[in-house]
Amino acid sequence: MDTTSIVALGALLLLVIAVIFYVVYWPNIRLRRIERQPFPSEWQSIVERRLPFYRKLPGEQQQRLQNLIKRFLADHNFVGCAGLQITDEIRLTIAAQACLLILNMNGYAYHSLRSILVYPSTFIATREVRDDLGLVSTSHTALLGESWDQGKVVLAWDNVEHGVCNLEDGRNVVLHEFAHQLDSESGAVNGAPLLHTRGAYKSWTHVFQKEFEQLNFLKSHHHASLIDQYGASNPAEFFAVATETFFERPKEMATHHEELYRELRDFYNVEPQLWHQ
Repeated sequence: MDTTSIVALGALLLLVIAVIFYVVYWPNIRLRRIERQPFPSEWQSIVERRLPFYRKLPGEQQQRLQNLIKRFLADHNFVGCAGLQITDEIRLTIAAQACLLILNMNGYAYHSLRSILVYPSTFIATREVRDDLGLVSTSHTALLGESWDQGKVVLAWDNVEHGVCNLEDGRNVVLHEFAHQLDSESGAVNGAPLLHTRGAYKSWTHVFQKEFEQLNFLKSHHHASLIDQYGASNPAEFFAVATETFFERPKEMATHHEELYRELRDFYNVEPQLWHQ
């Protein structure tokens, strides 16, 4: 083997080693570096103010939430839209609630998420709509939040603040849109996120279908419901609004929708009733 071939082989070997290091070892090294970074006192103040029940969490869960927040901020880009300047208040308020959803999950969940776009207030979504005849028109819809399967979440900051100011009304745009992100981890946004076993899917489908049909019945007959009736739109929206109710009105859900509460408790692996005592 001549010198040129040896050099080329050596370069290829180094490239293979570098790729293996980057794929296999670097993510864990990076994660440990992030977790070793201190959690600034300013961040702590924001989290305690925005999540009043934070102090009720056991010490290890407070530490886990801090580590999740640090990773969330390191992994995802915040973009201010329509002139909004992104501040630590905005970043921490959104990140703390998004990470609350995955507090006790195994591993990290928001792998496909890349960016969080934040508008000052209600934003207009423009889309092309095709009717039954194939004709295409443009629709303009005012939104408070939106989750895209292309790795983006869009939020209206004034509604984020409104939701976090009352964590017991069952309405929270951050919990709603990030529930959609968890739903999308299964490959489709259909109200059935990644579950652990085939039996879990069977139970989930039975309970959620029954509750979804009940909500549609209440809506069609103009009856009140604990769960936001926007959830009657489709199974994906039902999962998102049920998540809002689970985290913000857990006692009422456990009383009036016991099976649904149990399914969400098993999925999120938390007991939010303890936080609201």
